Amino acid sequence: MTSTFFGLNIAASGLRAANAALNTTANNISNVNTDGYSRQKVKQEASDAIRVFAKYGCAGAGVDTIAIERVRDSFYDAKFRNNEQLLGNVSQKNYYNKLIEQYLDDDGTTGFASLFTKMSSSLQSVMTAAGTTESKSTFISQMKSITEYFNNAYTNLQGAQSDVNSEIKLCADRVTSIAQEVASINKQINIIEMTGTIANELRDKRDLLIDDLSKLVSVEVKETPIVDDTQPDRETGATRYQIWVAGGYELVDTYDFRQMVCVSRPSDGATNQNDIDGLYDIKWGSASYKDGDNIAELSDFAIDSKLIGGELQGLLAIRDGNNGHYFNGDCTFVDDGSHPVKVTVKVTDKNLMDMTKCTLPIQGAIHIGDQDYRYDSWEYDGKDTYTFTIDDETLKTLPDANRKVSVGKFNDYQGIPYYLSQMNEWIRQFSSAVNDIMTTGYPSGSDEKPGQFLLTGGIDMNSAAQYSYDQLTEKSENKGYYMLRGGNFEVNGVLLKDAGRLTTRADVTEGESEFGNLTKLRDMFNTAKIFRGATSGEFLTKVLGDVALNSSNSGTLEKTYSALEVTINNQRCSDSGVDEDEEAANLVKFQNAYNLSSKMIQTLTEIYDRLILQTGV
Repeated sequence: MTSTFFGLNIAASGLRAANAALNTTANNISNVNTDGYSRQKVKQEASDAIRVFAKYGCAGAGVDTIAIERVRDSFYDAKFRNNEQLLGNVSQKNYYNKLIEQYLDDDGTTGFASLFTKMSSSLQSVMTAAGTTESKSTFISQMKSITEYFNNAYTNLQGAQSDVNSEIKLCADRVTSIAQEVASINKQINIIEMTGTIANELRDKRDLLIDDLSKLVSVEVKETPIVDDTQPDRETGATRYQIWVAGGYELVDTYDFRQMVCVSRPSDGATNQNDIDGLYDIKWGSASYKDGDNIAELSDFAIDSKLIGGELQGLLAIRDGNNGHYFNGDCTFVDDGSHPVKVTVKVTDKNLMDMTKCTLPIQGAIHIGDQDYRYDSWEYDGKDTYTFTIDDETLKTLPDANRKVSVGKFNDYQGIPYYLSQMNEWIRQFSSAVNDIMTTGYPSGSDEKPGQFLLTGGIDMNSAAQYSYDQLTEKSENKGYYMLRGGNFEVNGVLLKDAGRLTTRADVTEGESEFGNLTKLRDMFNTAKIFRGATSGEFLTKVLGDVALNSSNSGTLEKTYSALEVTINNQRCSDSGVDEDEEAANLVKFQNAYNLSSKMIQTLTEIYDRLILQTGV
């Protein structure tokens, strides 16, 4: 039969279980507003029954308090993190799309459409004011305002690219910081849980870090119990915790972590004509890597991958988005007999056969096969063939023919490089059309044919030197107006100094008051389809249409994913969050259980008192 004090042990186990439940409820209530806290509950089960030699056979032995566990649903964790990486991606795109839209928008005074209208009106004034020097100066000044508009827009977009580039580094540094912190927490968790307890608060802290990480980059986690090597059926209590990011890069493996390192591209390593200097490439390094170590120790990180996700992918899309327009072709010949070595590349992309759309840097980085090189210069045959002069210092291995060649990477988003290239395309086509007209005319008061061109570009941003008409149209180079960009777009300095040199007459026989050449120019402005099937003055309509559509799409998606974030988080909190009303009900329930167990002990105490002290023999 059972011990006389068996009931007291049962009541004591109930008292301990109720006490643990009360303490856990108190902990839940105190953390009701703590970010990342998961509601905890006491896990308990009936104690093993005791076999007694009585007619009823077995007697219940009370309750065992097994553990205090978190209430957490991994399914909702995964859904929340998947949504976070989508939200992080579109939120960055939306912010910078609106910024680009603001840079390009016409305020009615200094915007492109306003300036172009004023310039067209001043051209008409030249033709109606008998071609006075003052009216010519006004027209040239208005044309200069247009070039300055593109100078400012180009500078603003490059400034935005610089800001995005800095954010990319902050994002990469944050990923590394989280990885290091998670690795440290993993060690603390395993130390605690190998003693048989559960490190609930540390697990909450780790999950909160993973939530933060999921907004920066796509995340996948896996936790595996570690078994005893000598006894494979026995779990040690420790676990192996792994994190993969960006579609397959292992960021954390229990106590080890990897770093996302940003490395600036060298000045001769550019991949786009319009990019600022010092853009970051991302590398993958070990935890021991530190600034100043050999970069060769780092492995490549695929910044063109569509699996990166999160804010990092959104930032890379804005910084590098070229709408799929980048240099690519097939290496057809390597001239290893020449010095330096020349590589011939055949292209099939029609964009690469139009110099107004060219975005190749004068010198930069080129990828041939599986090797990276630098090139010092390039030539174009005017059809489908480019020839690159390879830098000797990077020629560790000779390039192979019949290999794929690329400069830059494919990125089908319309980011800053796309808008800069659109700007340059308009400038080159417009300048060519204007100069073709102006160089065939005659200034008033002269029977000579100086053929002064109107639009050009600065050779050096720090000097007054400008490209001559021959340099812009050199047929042997086949590059046309390639050197003109938004950053160096200018009016011919000769005309700025002497407006009388403006070529107004189309024919030397025209009189002083005839403006045949300016008539051609006006008609070109109004009718010639020079940019994406539109006239000169419709440039902003086309480009703003692109950015407005991108801004609308990213804004709509951000609202959608933000709403999903709230919905999924509410679902997740319905399980793991602390509900004050529920905890209040639990408080009453566990208090009653505690009181009843106490009452049971009191009752048994009275029974023992009667049995031991008041029962005579």
